Amino acid sequence: MRDLKWSPPEKAAARRAFDQALKNELEELVREAKGMAAAVVEASDLWNLESWLAERRRELDRKYDYRYSVLPIVFATLVKQGRITEKDLHGLAPEKVGLILGLAHSL
Repeated sequence: MRDLKWSPPEKAAARRAFDQALKNELEELVREAKGMAAAVVEASDLWNLESWLAERRRELDRKYDYRYSVLPIVFATLVKQGRITEKDLHGLAPEKVGLILGLAHSL
């Protein structure tokens, strides 16, 4: 995968799919965090929220890696999780889409 070449149009399509998936996941996280914050009653609830947020941040930092050498794996993970679809990969070469979908099925 490190040898994959990304044309400028593919880079633009990949960036759009990546950014949209991240935006959607962050919006979901914000909604969930607001609900949890509204339920804070005691200091321990606050520290639990902080811990939960820190873990979510670590998960997102690991998942959303925009290095071209790992982008097919990132997209495969997002497909597997239902965060993006094959339609979102429009603009990528058919070989890359096939690779991503194949990886998604093997995860």
